[in-house]
Amino acid sequence: MAFTDSPTVLLGLSIITLYIVYNRLILYLRRRAFKKQHGCQPCPRVYHKDPIFASDALRESLAAAKERRLMAKNRERFEKMGAYTYHTRLITLPWIVTAEPENVKTVLSLKFKDYSLGNRVDTFSPLLGDGIFNSDGDRWANSRHLLRPNFAREQLADLDSFERHIGKLLKHIPQDGATVDLQKLFFRFTLDSATEFLFNYSTNSLDFGENGEKEAESLFADAFSTATADILQKFRWGMFKRFRAGRAKGEEAVRTCHEYVERFVDDAIQWRREREARRAEGKTDDEALDTGEKSDRYVFIHELVMQTTDRTRLRDELINVLLAGRDTTASVLGNLFFELAQQPALWAELREEVAILEGKPPTYEELKNFKLVRYCLNEALRLYPVVPGNTRLAIRDTVLPLGGGIDSKSPLFVPAGTTVGYNPFIMHRRQDIYGPDADSFRPSRWENLRTSWEYIPFNGGPRICLGQQYALTEAGYVTVRLLQKFARMESRDINGGVWVEGLSLTLSSGNGTLVGMFAE
Repeated sequence: MAFTDSPTVLLGLSIITLYIVYNRLILYLRRRAFKKQHGCQPCPRVYHKDPIFASDALRESLAAAKERRLMAKNRERFEKMGAYTYHTRLITLPWIVTAEPENVKTVLSLKFKDYSLGNRVDTFSPLLGDGIFNSDGDRWANSRHLLRPNFAREQLADLDSFERHIGKLLKHIPQDGATVDLQKLFFRFTLDSATEFLFNYSTNSLDFGENGEKEAESLFADAFSTATADILQKFRWGMFKRFRAGRAKGEEAVRTCHEYVERFVDDAIQWRREREARRAEGKTDDEALDTGEKSDRYVFIHELVMQTTDRTRLRDELINVLLAGRDTTASVLGNLFFELAQQPALWAELREEVAILEGKPPTYEELKNFKLVRYCLNEALRLYPVVPGNTRLAIRDTVLPLGGGIDSKSPLFVPAGTTVGYNPFIMHRRQDIYGPDADSFRPSRWENLRTSWEYIPFNGGPRICLGQQYALTEAGYVTVRLLQKFARMESRDINGGVWVEGLSLTLSSGNGTLVGMFAE
């Protein structure tokens, strides 16, 4: 008698089958009642033809990314669907894609606890570990609690530090109109300022190639760029990420980054021990520091190490903040100056606004009062949101307020295990929100524009970016100082002034920011 003919085996298989059928039936009935309770309607808009693996949509996305037109392809998809919410899949994983402000508000705020970061955690972990950008639940809450006090200080905007690095930045910008790529310089500038803010020691990457490269700093600067680029590759390859090109190079870059940051972590832990020992001897804070600096000198890592001495946790949080501190501001500046180079009249208007400074560096209060500078930053962040698309994974059955029904106006059921992708790039360019010129760089629109969830350059809800004021202050400061230094600027873009996407972890100009600048 065959093994499968055994009555015991057949009974067991029957019980398992009945159990599965029973659970499926219970799930179906529960979800049917849930949909009825919330008035959900099905979404008839599905963007893929392959019914098994949705391979056509995946191939299309990979090809568009290779051609540096993924943002344009995403826009074409929404236009083809005729609504701002649709269904698709990534291999076998169900996705809902949306550019509806109310849906984004629901995911990021109203039903925040219904979602997690999903597979992003695994993808980002080698570099970011369990830091604030790569954790959920209690772990994320603890990270935010740890970091928040360090972003609630006036010392956060260290304008003196910015000014030191501005001097180095200016050395790399020809004053006679010779072509220069500002975006490359902005990424060096923000790395230098971010490392000084975090570690009280700058990489000084703007000195590379001028006074001789510092080996450790040079290796770290290169490794950090390689490691962040590899994260995007892993995300695109998904379950097949181990087969991606450059895997070994990416892993080595992560090790280099960790080793570099751990040096400062170890120094900070030692600093705390020595400080506590000196305090135990009854010495004052300034004496306890024993560094020649006053105790009111703000150093991020010193503030952090006073809250925890967990070496891995300190490293992870610092790398997370460094990633945001460098990439966010540099991308904003690169895209902003790409647009300003196309509009000489706007450049002249901005120079007139900051002329009140008479060439002096702005104070924090003066910086906040330059409305046109602020409008320009808002407009750059609108057209080119630093994170143009993001995702959340539904960890329980939930609902989006829009996307269901023929007209897309009914609530939409989101089963547990579904990824919701939200698209600020598309949402920020909706003509029904921003007008028929939504694709144009027009800072004056911000004179009367009032936005809520239609504009999320720094995300929103409980996970809204802690460092947004730092980024805006730094970007504003750099803009003002360059306005003061250069009378005019010309675009030297190789694509005739037509912006091309450069998509890594942030959105920058794919061809750089090639300009000629002329000093007064």
